[in-house]
Amino acid sequence: MALQAVAWIVADSDRAARMLALTGLAPDALRAGLADPRLLGALMDFLLNHEPDLLACADALGVAPTALAAARAGLPA
Repeated sequence: MALQAVAWIVADSDRAARMLALTGLAPDALRAGLADPRLLGALMDFLLNHEPDLLACADALGVAPTALAAARAGLPA
């Protein structure tokens, strides 16, 4: 689910730019780190910390926002 959420984040250029700016990630580091559970956790934190994005992502993925929170809980800090 975390990878689906990341795909949703980067599907919008403004949202992706905000995520890169807030996390300090470069696009190459993002691509290289997609298999790293810690990076996925940080990206899920980005999503969970902005309720409008959280709700929109949950709607787009057809899940409850709590499912995204549960997915984050399963990743390392």
